[in-house]
Amino acid sequence: MFILNPALPTPIYRQIQDQVRRLIAGGQLLPGTALPSVRELAEIHAVNPMTISKAYSLLEAEGLLARQRGKPMTVAEHPPPHILASLQLHTILRDTITAARQLGLSDAELIAALHAELNQDQDHE
Repeated sequence: MFILNPALPTPIYRQIQDQVRRLIAGGQLLPGTALPSVRELAEIHAVNPMTISKAYSLLEAEGLLARQRGKPMTVAEHPPPHILASLQLHTILRDTITAARQLGLSDAELIAALHAELNQDQDHE
């Protein structure tokens, strides 16, 4: 379900969060869908179970996942509407940042490019 890469600068728990957000935003994880257990994911990916637990807990705090005692963590039935739009934007921004890094752009260059696009978009309104 998840593709984790310890060689990336992004911490593993963030990689899990980002992937769950994308899967929810993309409709691949529907409300009520059970996620793999912490223990199962930790064993599959050879990571500390606390790392998985941290990612799940943060996603729960965002309102994306729901926990029921004795049952697997599930996708929340009614994630906050603003969260879904935010998820899509977050995914786009994360991909843009990754592309900028791969192109060797500095943060200042990326921000300048974003400002230029925003200004160009305002000119078309």
